[in-house]
Amino acid sequence: MYSRKRFDIGWTDLLAGFAACTSRSGGEYATARIERWFDGGSGDALACLSVRSGLDLYLEQIALPHGSEVLMSALTIPDMARVVEKHGLVVVPVDIDPATLAPRPEAWRRAAGPRTRAAIVAHLFGTRVSLDPLLELRRERGILVLEDDAQAFTGPEWKGDPAADVSMFSFGPIKTATALQGAVLRVRDRAVLERMRAVHATWPLSTQGAFAERIVKYAGLKMLTWRPVYSAFARITRARGRSVDDVIQKTVRGFAGGDLFVKIRHRPCAALLSLLARRLERCDGSLARSRGAFGTGLAQTITDAAAVPGMRTPLHTHWVFTVLVDRPDELVARLRDEGFDATRVATLSALPAPVGRPELEPREARAMLARIVYVPLYPEMGWNVAARVADVIQQHARGVVASAEFDVEAAARA
Repeated sequence: MYSRKRFDIGWTDLLAGFAACTSRSGGEYATARIERWFDGGSGDALACLSVRSGLDLYLEQIALPHGSEVLMSALTIPDMARVVEKHGLVVVPVDIDPATLAPRPEAWRRAAGPRTRAAIVAHLFGTRVSLDPLLELRRERGILVLEDDAQAFTGPEWKGDPAADVSMFSFGPIKTATALQGAVLRVRDRAVLERMRAVHATWPLSTQGAFAERIVKYAGLKMLTWRPVYSAFARITRARGRSVDDVIQKTVRGFAGGDLFVKIRHRPCAALLSLLARRLERCDGSLARSRGAFGTGLAQTITDAAAVPGMRTPLHTHWVFTVLVDRPDELVARLRDEGFDATRVATLSALPAPVGRPELEPREARAMLARIVYVPLYPEMGWNVAARVADVIQQHARGVVASAEFDVEAAARA
């Protein structure tokens, strides 16, 4: 069975990271390498433990008035909203267009109100969307514009939109050029960034031992993605009456259990910083390019059978490959029967509308989640295997159509 996702990290990287856990370095040299790789010496980058950590730091330092509103792409990681709300701010979701995976330009303006002070746009699934509608709002109202690039990083050619006030990059386990943890924020306001650095320096240091354990865990998970091993894992899991989705999600969940803010308010240890510096300096963008071409090829093959979110964006690197179909659970079952571990489980969710503003309920985002299937797809599969995936999706679409026609005919007879 083909695993749902491959980890973008090699065995030599894991060994290098594990070896770094024995170092007594304070991490200053690795931090400088990471930040210089991003900012080229301009001094606007900050390496931290996670995007959640960096956003928490940033919001603390800008100290927006209590009750201020922050516009957010309606489809996002729930923890991002939790961080915003922790600072006494009101999250206002802005619904997304499935064809672009971005809010429609007019949607930002409709959601903005007199208390709007900032907006956070998420580049989803490997797409990259224009900030122009938000930059126009910034010119008119002075709002801050933040971009979440966690799923959009491709390599040295993309280090954030220089027009954004903040660009946020994640290098967690399933991200491109992963270091199994870690993040970088580019903060264009130098005074705010210096205050962030000062507070960050007072946070406790995450331990080398904990990072060594993390490396061992993900080395095991990387081995699990080898096709014969994954097939055995799936069979054993099902035989024990457990869900593959539940087992995997429980294993890879970040910052699970306990107080989220106690967990994220740590500095990255030297070993993590060393591994992240290594991963960035060796990242040339080739994986994102090949993954994008591979995903686009499959998307064009199944145009008549399923919608692929984000295909109207100028750039789509298919960090994950998703389709929108009727009867998505049936497609998941079909793909798994054919040896592809598709899933409907994801870390993203649709943010609820704020109290008293039901018109902002993200109906399109919710409708998308109701039909979405995450399909295993990576260049290592090869085109022949991708053609099998396309065939299963097309068979499913034909079955849905035939079933609908039968239902119409049965209703007519009745």
